[in-house]
Amino acid sequence: MLTISQLAAYAGVTVRAVRHYHQIGLLPEPERDRSGYRTYDTAAIVRLIRIHTLADAGVPLARVQELLDAGPEEFADGVQEIDKELRAEIRRLRGTRERLARLAAGEHLALPRSVVDYLDRLRGLGVDERYIELERDSWILVAAQVPHLIDAVIAKKHEQLDDPDMLRLYGFLSGPLDWAANDPRVVEIADILERLAIRAVEAGEVGAAQGVDDRFVDLMDSAMVESSPGAARILAILEERGWRGWTRIERVPAGRLNAQAE
Repeated sequence: MLTISQLAAYAGVTVRAVRHYHQIGLLPEPERDRSGYRTYDTAAIVRLIRIHTLADAGVPLARVQELLDAGPEEFADGVQEIDKELRAEIRRLRGTRERLARLAAGEHLALPRSVVDYLDRLRGLGVDERYIELERDSWILVAAQVPHLIDAVIAKKHEQLDDPDMLRLYGFLSGPLDWAANDPRVVEIADILERLAIRAVEAGEVGAAQGVDDRFVDLMDSAMVESSPGAARILAILEERGWRGWTRIERVPAGRLNAQAE
């Protein structure tokens, strides 16, 4: 007969582990002998070794009991089920690690991969980091409101970067945004935006930001206006020419322009 410390040593576990297995019902606790000690037989050693082997293989303690009591076929099925659960958990943990790695880059917080790649492309064009931060925050809002549209919108933005006018527009954004309202670049940017808007109308793309409500568009336009004194002047010039908006440039009906003028 063995003491608890001898039992633990034979099975390769700690006394604390043996007591834990007693507590959760995996290993029956023997009665005390006349001397007041608990002693264990060979059956206890075998059971403890089996418990330790299963636990060491990654079987949750909550599942050990059913495997100990299972027949050969049930045991095999139980092990396969646990393996399936472990593989699912491994995939989940890998996904968590990948998300954490992306979050370490900062911009991946609340942004899909497609947007981050687009912002990196803007950096490659030399766009000022302050403007990129402004776009990043806008894309975070868009991605939160219409996550199912974001990849398609970004794909279109990549196409637009092949347009010389769009490249010239971003060229203006390669420096500080603190232009005065009378800066000559303000009119040139308005000219570029108008040409882009005209081509968008001809291609049937104006109003492409479907699913984004007007209040949301107004919010993003306000953020752009607040970013530079020249931004408000650009919007004013466009409106004088019959266009409205920055985030979603739209043709203003002639009747509405006349009403505003009055």
